[in-house]
Amino acid sequence: MGRCGRWLTAVQIDVRIDGAGDGPDEEQDAVHVARAFERAYQQAYLRFHRRDGKRSELSGASRAVLTHLAHTGPLTVGEMAQHLDRAQSVVSDIVTQLAGKGLLARERDPANGRRTLVWLTDDGLALLDRDREVLSVDLLARAVARMTPQDRAALVRGVRALVAADDDAGPSTDENPTRRRPT
Repeated sequence: MGRCGRWLTAVQIDVRIDGAGDGPDEEQDAVHVARAFERAYQQAYLRFHRRDGKRSELSGASRAVLTHLAHTGPLTVGEMAQHLDRAQSVVSDIVTQLAGKGLLARERDPANGRRTLVWLTDDGLALLDRDREVLSVDLLARAVARMTPQDRAALVRGVRALVAADDDAGPSTDENPTRRRPT
């Protein structure tokens, strides 16, 4: 067994999931399951994180413009500049570069023909979706294809339940009170 295999075996722990949380040691059981999940997540991240080189082909400023448009819908360059707290000339340059790459398009405002709106193209939306991916969909699909339909459903249901339980818990009280939310 290679060095990596020994390490992965060393961090694995058995967790009895059936009936978890039913007994008097519910808090201790929650900690035990949390530790097991954390270790399993480490292994999953190491196996399935994106390995496609540079994390993003977008600069931070370009990503901000694309993400902002994805949340707001079509805007004028001036509206974007105001929302992003940047000079209009700077945002205009970013929009011109992104439009040149086919990621944004300018179109007349149907409500006011004197205004020009900027919006994401299909390629821009696709690039933004790929940029947001943390894990490799290809690597995950290869592994998921070998799972039973029941295990597939349980995997997704379990992760969704974990996120929902955190949403129901309200604001975090741990040492890092700011939690990132997906965009």
